[in-house]
Amino acid sequence: MSHEWVHGPDSPYRVPHDDGFTLKDFSTVPPSDAPDKSERQQRLVSFVEEIDALQRVLYADNRHAVLLVFQAMDAAGKDGTIRAVLSGVDPAGCQVTSFKRPSENELDHDFLWRHARSLPERGRIGVFNRSWYEEVLAVRVHPEFLERQRLPWQPDSLDALWQERYESINGFERHLARNGTLILKFWLNVSREEQRERLLERLKEPDKNWKFDINDMGERARWDDFQVAYHHMLKETSKPWAPWYAIPADSKSYMRCAVAEIIAQGLRRLDLKYPDASPEVRQKLRELIGELRAKKGD
Repeated sequence: MSHEWVHGPDSPYRVPHDDGFTLKDFSTVPPSDAPDKSERQQRLVSFVEEIDALQRVLYADNRHAVLLVFQAMDAAGKDGTIRAVLSGVDPAGCQVTSFKRPSENELDHDFLWRHARSLPERGRIGVFNRSWYEEVLAVRVHPEFLERQRLPWQPDSLDALWQERYESINGFERHLARNGTLILKFWLNVSREEQRERLLERLKEPDKNWKFDINDMGERARWDDFQVAYHHMLKETSKPWAPWYAIPADSKSYMRCAVAEIIAQGLRRLDLKYPDASPEVRQKLRELIGELRAKKGD
């Protein structure tokens, strides 16, 4: 492990930290040799149990934090994946933050400020359902959002602004990693056709109507623009200290299992351990054990 930062695990879905790829290189469907749905569910249960056990050691070890970042198009399955993967983790050791449209108070600060306030402390797993990456995704597709941000100067061009934001994000994430935060970023890669099916399901089933936002259709119409924004985001910000993982999202069961496996692998790499008691404390514990044994039957 580097003395500068903690690394995310290797994986077939890890996005390389160079520009030698296109989004078409990342599949939206599981590989042909993937386990069937029943086995995926069994593997998910196993990974969830392991994540829970490792989080307990993470808390006791108290040297690292874990930050999980989820980005995706609408209906890709962020909420369900977060619930499924972290369902077995002690609620005291996990915190989930969903970032919506910034408030006026948040807009009075730099774009990283509101996210920095929600970072997990050592010993805990923090989850960002959307994140600072909205500033180079949604804002890139809708540059009119910049009007509310009241930037103190006009950038030479929008391309220059996005580049500045990539640099700010990379520097911030590197700082976090150097100080013990394991950063794992998941792009849930859903196909346009699968998104259409899931949006239809939300419309047709009354119990899912609440999930539908009329704005989802407007964002779907900008699909190609979002794909360009995602390509640049992955290319500029998948780094050794904060890698992106492009997870096939057309199969929910496969997606959840793949995410859980990467998280479990990442926690293993931290070399977590329960703190050792000092010789003085161990001697005192032996004395207390003897005292309690002597009082049997009191």
